[in-house]
Amino acid sequence: MKKWVCTLIILVVSFGTITVNAKGSEVYIAIGDSLAAGQTPNRAIDTGYTDLIAQKLTRTGQLAFYSKALAFPGYTTADVLTKVQTDEAKKALKNATLVTISAGANDLLQMVQVNSSSGSIAYQQLHADFALNNVRKNIEQIIKEVQAIAPKAKIYVMGYYFAYPHVRASQKEGIKKELDRLHTILKSESEINGATYVSVEEPFGVNATKLLPNPADVHPTMEGYRIMANAFFSQYNSGLVVTHNELPTPNPLTFEQILNASKEQEKSPVSKSVEMDQYYSLSEMKPLI
Repeated sequence: MKKWVCTLIILVVSFGTITVNAKGSEVYIAIGDSLAAGQTPNRAIDTGYTDLIAQKLTRTGQLAFYSKALAFPGYTTADVLTKVQTDEAKKALKNATLVTISAGANDLLQMVQVNSSSGSIAYQQLHADFALNNVRKNIEQIIKEVQAIAPKAKIYVMGYYFAYPHVRASQKEGIKKELDRLHTILKSESEINGATYVSVEEPFGVNATKLLPNPADVHPTMEGYRIMANAFFSQYNSGLVVTHNELPTPNPLTFEQILNASKEQEKSPVSKSVEMDQYYSLSEMKPLI
């Protein structure tokens, strides 16, 4: 455990370090898609809900270690399941006491065609049904894999917000029904398999254009991520709240900047985080969650 406590955490959002409070006990590993990674509405990486959770736990002296190296833009539940079965993931997760999982939205959203200029949306019901059935099977396996690798970990499965606030009102009802089905699956599979489900859709609603300002992108602002972090804390410890004043100054990094920073870190054995290697090896930023 001493090895974990003394580690300097490399954050994607700043490529700086956080000196962890030696008294902290939580080893926090974030798993999942681009929401877990902190993707912005403009296809950059910045502070996401996982970073805000880690920041708050650091300030309260509860955090020993944090990594979002297992969070990748565009990941489906099948991708996340494959990832948690790798040696890299097993090494990262083995000492985890806290795990958040964001997975499921991409299974569905990749079936959806959106015309941001006309505000229209289209999908085939059969494809949506197939995608959601895959979510049901895979999220159960993901939870079980994490439990087997990290038996001491408290597992939280994050829900999703309504991703299309800019489409015409007449177009919202159908896709909202499918997203509600996704939330129901994530909630039921979490409860059946001993994890905690975190609902985030209510505070966003279906018209959150300020929280999702880019009609051509489904990612939230930092304020949106703050809402997600607080939804997590409502389940983890309702006495903890991330306030507006605690949000860091935006520091979005393009993928090219992330790759360049990775190359620079490779030159420094002090600052290099081996757990971030594969995160930096992504070849592109995907448009989905």
